[in-house]
Amino acid sequence: MPELPEVETVRRGLNNLTTKQPIQKVEVLLPRTLAYPPNLEQFEQGLIGVAIAHWYRRGKYLLAQLESEQSAGWLGVHLRMTGQLLWLSQDCPLQKHTRIRLLFPHNQELRFVDTRTFGKFWYVPPEIEIQSIITGLQKLGPEPFAAEFSLEYFAHQLSNRRRHIKTLLLDQSIVAGIGNIYADEALFKSGILPNLVAVNLTQIQIKRLHQAIIDVLQTSINQGGTTFSDFLDLLGVSGNYGDTALVYGRKGEPCRLCNTPIEKTKLGGRSTHFCPSCQS
Repeated sequence: MPELPEVETVRRGLNNLTTKQPIQKVEVLLPRTLAYPPNLEQFEQGLIGVAIAHWYRRGKYLLAQLESEQSAGWLGVHLRMTGQLLWLSQDCPLQKHTRIRLLFPHNQELRFVDTRTFGKFWYVPPEIEIQSIITGLQKLGPEPFAAEFSLEYFAHQLSNRRRHIKTLLLDQSIVAGIGNIYADEALFKSGILPNLVAVNLTQIQIKRLHQAIIDVLQTSINQGGTTFSDFLDLLGVSGNYGDTALVYGRKGEPCRLCNTPIEKTKLGGRSTHFCPSCQS
C-alpha cells in the first residue's frame, strides 16, 4: 500500500500537472470504485466543468479542492493497496485495470488504474462537510511533519500502551501516514526491536524513534517514495527509496551497518524486517 511518501509524491505531481484546468468528461469504468456518491450520474455531474484548485494530503488520503464560478466541493482519493494515478495522453491505450478517467483539455487525462480494486473515489458537494462523507479523516492523528506531532505528544501516546511498538506505529489515530515500510525503517534507524512493548521504551528511545520517523519519511519523499511492486508517480516513474532501504524487503541480506543478515517475522499479521544485532 502506498504510504505517506508515495502519496505525497503523487500529490506534488498532481499540483504540477492537473490544476486550473476544467474537467471535460468523466468515465467510471468500475462503479464500485466510487465511495460517494454511489450514483454514477451524480459523481460525473459534480465534476464535469469544474477545475482542481489545489491537491492536499491527509495521511494517505488525497484531497482535491474543486473550483468553479461557485464553490464546487471536494474530490477525495485513496489509493489503497495497488491504486495508481497517471497523467497520460487520452490516446494512450487503456491499461487492463483502468477504473476511472478524468479527461482534461489538450488531450490529457488523469487515469486511475487499480489491480486489486480496493481504491476509492469520493465527490463531496460544497454544502456537505468533507469529514462527514470521508469518515476515515475523523480518525487520523497528527501529520508527522506537523507541530502537533511533538515529542511530548508522542511520548504521551506511548505511555501505558501495552502493544508492540511496530503495531502502534501503524495505528493511524496516533500518527497519520506511516505504514509497514516506514515503521520498519524508523525502528531500525532508532535501534529499537519491533516487538518491544511501547510502555517499556525509555525516554531516550522514544526521542530517537520520534526523530527517526521524521527523518525516514523525509528521505523517502526526497527519493520519490518506494516501489516494491505497484507504486508509480504521476508520470509512471518508480520511486527510488527501495534501492537504499535499511531493512524493509531485505530478508537475508547483510545489514548496511553491521553485516548481520536481516531477519523477517510477523507482528499483528504484518511482515516485519529488522536487524537482530543493531536493534535491541
